[in-house]
Amino acid sequence: MFFISEQFAAVTQFLHTGGTVLWLILVVSICLWCLIVERLVFFKRRYPLLKNQWVGEWNTRADKSSPRAKTIRVAMISEAKLEMAKMTLIIKMLIALCPLMGLLGTVTGMIHVFDIMAVTGTGNARAMASGVSQATIPTMAGMVVAIAGLYFSRYIEDRTDDETHHLADLLKFH
Repeated sequence: MFFISEQFAAVTQFLHTGGTVLWLILVVSICLWCLIVERLVFFKRRYPLLKNQWVGEWNTRADKSSPRAKTIRVAMISEAKLEMAKMTLIIKMLIALCPLMGLLGTVTGMIHVFDIMAVTGTGNARAMASGVSQATIPTMAGMVVAIAGLYFSRYIEDRTDDETHHLADLLKFH
């Protein structure tokens, strides 16, 4: 229990060192990872059931060769693609937001440094160190969250494309 409280205190101190913007990056990061996990769980649990439902509906159709059947097949595939890519745009937006928030942290940290320089003069390096830290930590955090998010965003997009093509192969058009 002591280890957990010690780690919590270290994380809290890190967040305070980065300033207010780092707290905002944390909130955006939590939202981003909730959406990514939701999509991964969707592909693991919900999508197989939906795929079986669409394939079952298609296989029970008597007509699989008319232009109307082709339109229904395209609609089923489009519905599946929309369902799989549901939160992708929001995920991408949050990923793009993280480096921008890191840049905002850099600017606010540098303003803090300039305020210290205006009050104490240019020679007090110790006083400026907290502002420089406040400027660099949010930048790093924003980039780390964005890079990790990009990997999973790309994975979700690739999985969506693969599953769309697989479903199109399963819904045979005669």
